[in-house]
Amino acid sequence: MTARRQQKLLHGLLERAAQVDQASLLTVEGRLKRVVGLTLEAVGCQAQIGSRCRVADADGASVEAEVVGFAGERTYLMPIGELAGIAPNARITPLRRAAEMTIGIDWLGRVLDGEGEPLDSLPKPTGQARVKLTGRQINPFARAGIKTPLDVGVRAINALLTVGRGQRLGLFAGTGVGKSTLLGMMTRYTSADVIVVGLIGERGREVRDFVEGSLGVEGLARACVIATPADRSPLQRLHGAWLATAVAEHFRDQGLHVLLLMDSLTRFAQAQREIGLAVGEPPTTRGYPPSVFAKLPALVERAGNAEPGRGSITAFYTVLTEGDDPQDPIADAARGILDGHIVLSRRIAEGGIYPAIDIESSISRVANECTTLEHQQRVRQLRGLLAAYNRNRDLIAIGAYQRGADPRTDAALALWPRIEAFLKQDVQAGAGFGESLAQLNALLAEQALS
Repeated sequence: MTARRQQKLLHGLLERAAQVDQASLLTVEGRLKRVVGLTLEAVGCQAQIGSRCRVADADGASVEAEVVGFAGERTYLMPIGELAGIAPNARITPLRRAAEMTIGIDWLGRVLDGEGEPLDSLPKPTGQARVKLTGRQINPFARAGIKTPLDVGVRAINALLTVGRGQRLGLFAGTGVGKSTLLGMMTRYTSADVIVVGLIGERGREVRDFVEGSLGVEGLARACVIATPADRSPLQRLHGAWLATAVAEHFRDQGLHVLLLMDSLTRFAQAQREIGLAVGEPPTTRGYPPSVFAKLPALVERAGNAEPGRGSITAFYTVLTEGDDPQDPIADAARGILDGHIVLSRRIAEGGIYPAIDIESSISRVANECTTLEHQQRVRQLRGLLAAYNRNRDLIAIGAYQRGADPRTDAALALWPRIEAFLKQDVQAGAGFGESLAQLNALLAEQALS
């Protein structure tokens, strides 16, 4: 054997030894030393961030936990389930696997939690394709453009805030303004192949109400609901959002057009805040640590169009504006990373107009790419009438406005009952894209005749 072959053989043996040593390093068991709030601190446990570990309790059972950080000799874990029964020095065994799920066509028509476990009392779906919850990145230059309008079945959105297939929008609202009702309308009337609903951090009662009241049997047949209610751990709430997105990605990669509805992006951010603060991240903006503002775009950017010829994910993320404050840090961050926002107004809802969409404060950033010039002109006309009326709303309410003072306000005042009727829509009545545009044209034709 030549010296060169000996050197090459020795180099290969050293490489294999290093790989074996690294693999064994990542499976070293540890011991639980401290529980602080929701965080487990372990020593001696060698595991990668994002991987799972098994924590043995005093009764011989175990709880799964996920590695969320480390500092020196200490590894920080976040439990998936309840910690009852966990004792000091509990054994922690790395499982050498990251959070993954097997997804398939049998997920449609199901209601599952963030771990893929059934909530609908049916057998657990098996699936066919194993995917990571963190998804895959797509080169922005490889994505197909947003050129096709999407019919969402809501007249005000179709006509005035046209949504493009593959767009990502925020639905901004305070509590009790009708965002869940609007989501329910879109689940029934949107022209999509598959609907994926992520109910993240909402009340447990709302899960059943949404499935039975908003989706119904017919809607659920083409939908998959991922629900992690408010009483679940923050890690499960994060997983619920990731899993809902992973399900949407799976069907998109099959060439299908997917509607992803996530309620809410705010609860996702709050779950990450709980985890970040628990592992020692410093609070920055209104108590939110920096990791929150890194996780938001990482989640949202996974939606959208895939490569040309493949499917799409059109996503709506609800954003709770605390105290109806539009400058809430999560709302402000969401506006910067989404392709538009639809604002629901409490003032409009109190006036009896549902859905209570504030057209002036809302925008679809890709509407001009999906509509004709004539359609865009019509939208500008109606927006001008709305702005003129709202500018003089107080004067009109007390009868102090004098007709003739402003021609546009006069026109808005004359058409106002018809404008209100156009913006209103019964929950049980869908309005197609063509129908919505025809009604907008008819409304503005009346202005031209008056």
